[in-house]
Amino acid sequence: MKFQSEMRIAVIADTHGRLPEKILLDLGEADEIWHLGDFCDVAMLELVRRIGPPVEGVLGNNDFGMDLPASLTLDRLGNTFFLIHIPPHRAPGVELLVHGHTHVPRDEVVEGTRFLNPGTIGKPNKGAPPSYAWLTVLEGGGMIWEIVPL
Repeated sequence: MKFQSEMRIAVIADTHGRLPEKILLDLGEADEIWHLGDFCDVAMLELVRRIGPPVEGVLGNNDFGMDLPASLTLDRLGNTFFLIHIPPHRAPGVELLVHGHTHVPRDEVVEGTRFLNPGTIGKPNKGAPPSYAWLTVLEGGGMIWEIVPL
């Protein structure tokens, strides 16, 4: 049995039916892909699944007819992540909350919760460039969050 001391997760959100071909190879190198909602059509969900790595995804406010949960709690190497599309203002008891919806990258601690948003690949606004993120999860509780502008 192989001991895994870290995982590299590609985190994307708000594709809105658009996923640049130039990043598909990079996403394929991930251990997992997390999509934080607003695929906007089933074809985009299927495209993300065909990239290769296992996909975890949540529904966005523009996703209809997809068999995905509204939120997910995932445990990875001793770290617990709460995935949701629209972030709450507060999240008592949640240490790491990963969300989409705003289309703006985020790494902010609010009342003990670290809020992370990779930005949007498909529909940039508010002056932020299109982006996604790499989340490197380290065994025992550490992590590295890196925004990748396109």
